[in-house]
Amino acid sequence: MVGGRRLSLDWIGAVPFLGYVALFLFLPTVIIIAGAFASEGGLTLSNFANLSRPYIISAIISSVILSAVTAAGGAVLGALLTYAIATGNPRGIFRRVLTSACGVLAQFGGVTLAFAFIAAIGPASALYVYLSQHHLDYYGSGVWLYDLRGLELVYLYFQIPLMVLIFLPAVDGIKPQWREATESLGGGTWTYWRHVAGPLLAPAFLGSTLLLFANSLSAYATAAALINQGGPILPLQISNAITSEVGLHEPGFAKAQAVVLIVIVAIVSGLYAVLQRRTARWLQ
Repeated sequence: MVGGRRLSLDWIGAVPFLGYVALFLFLPTVIIIAGAFASEGGLTLSNFANLSRPYIISAIISSVILSAVTAAGGAVLGALLTYAIATGNPRGIFRRVLTSACGVLAQFGGVTLAFAFIAAIGPASALYVYLSQHHLDYYGSGVWLYDLRGLELVYLYFQIPLMVLIFLPAVDGIKPQWREATESLGGGTWTYWRHVAGPLLAPAFLGSTLLLFANSLSAYATAAALINQGGPILPLQISNAITSEVGLHEPGFAKAQAVVLIVIVAIVSGLYAVLQRRTARWLQ
């Protein structure tokens, strides 16, 4: 009792979650940001000054391009698959199998995913050997699986299922009565998507695309397994700065690069939250 009023204890149930977030999200973030400004003599900005190195700028640009391409491709292809699922029988086996598969494939990544693609379409795979023997060499002059083009293909493997999972609730929220009302007023398919379903789904679609962008930007294990030389994307440059084989490790510089990733992901996550709030208004 405080001032004659009873304090609510409903928040106690959230204590484990808040403790988990503080320990594994906020604390590492604080450590990274503090380490980016720290040096042996005290505070410094030299770690951020080193971000102007040409190979770092190239890695940042490549990371953004890779994330944008895979986010756009995953969003479009995932949205089409989502619409096919949503228009089917809500209790049918087709929907249950696909949603279950998407739940698994969205989390399938890292070394396992890289090995799967190497074994399936790599230069030593049975498919490539067979096609090359029949004069169908899809690699040509270089093995693109081990560069950014290969990463774009591999990332789509988990981007599309993730899009299905996060976009399906919004598509399910579209009521069939709205299309019937459009047709009763003389509107066709284009009118329905242009003036009814399209505007309603646009915030959810854009928000899901932003989430795919952040997911691709922060991916590391798959790229590390596929690309052994250099660091064409920022997560690999962070790894190189920490674990240099020639003793040139720069932990402060690595943390400064991580701060760049944190800022980009924070901006994207903020925009995603805004779009999700707009989507939640009509879903209610």
